[in-house]
Amino acid sequence: MTATAQTATAAMGTETPTLTATSTSTDTPTLTLPPTLTPTPTISLTPTITFTPTFDFPKVTVNKALAACKFGPAKAYLWKFDLKLGDKGIVWGRAPVGDWLYVKMDRWNDGCWLSPYVVDVEGDVNTVIVEQVRLWITNALYGPPGDVRAVRDGDQVTVTWDEVYMTQDDDRGYFLDVWVCQDGNYVWMPTAMPDQYQTYVTFKDGPGCSQPSGGKIYTVEKHGYTSPVDIPWPSN
Repeated sequence: MTATAQTATAAMGTETPTLTATSTSTDTPTLTLPPTLTPTPTISLTPTITFTPTFDFPKVTVNKALAACKFGPAKAYLWKFDLKLGDKGIVWGRAPVGDWLYVKMDRWNDGCWLSPYVVDVEGDVNTVIVEQVRLWITNALYGPPGDVRAVRDGDQVTVTWDEVYMTQDDDRGYFLDVWVCQDGNYVWMPTAMPDQYQTYVTFKDGPGCSQPSGGKIYTVEKHGYTSPVDIPWPSN
């Protein structure tokens, strides 16, 4: 009995367990995205404002009870505006010849010319531009002088022209814008004839200047000047 039991036990032996393969799960990798870059803002510089200085025009104050502001820089030009004591304005320019000033007065809308002796000046007039003379041309009512001539007798040149009829109210005569040579100096001779009946004038004009003598003549009426006529100036 005992032996039989041992044999049976031996016959049974020890069973080797069968292994069951368990599949190992493969983890799905998690995709980690790189961080989104936030652009650094560009710094915009605020421009610096540069102020342009305003030009300080010389100022004038009329120092006479009554004065004239004219169409040009000489007494011979037509009267443009009345000026009264205390009138104020600014200097826009200065004359090409002489010391007259081109001004804009506060109570007038347009520029005109005045003598520096009828105003007190505040500031340096040499800082303003040299202003060219621009006449108010009007041909609506009257024409320029006709048959303009000039005759020389030594150093005397006489200019003549035909009379231009104007009404008494409009009549302001004639204006001659003339350059002559006197004692070797080139001289500007702006000349006004008082009425339509004065139709000749004589100038002294000799040799010795590098520029030629000559000029223009206008009819003048109260509204302005006609187109000019060249004076056929005789040579020396």
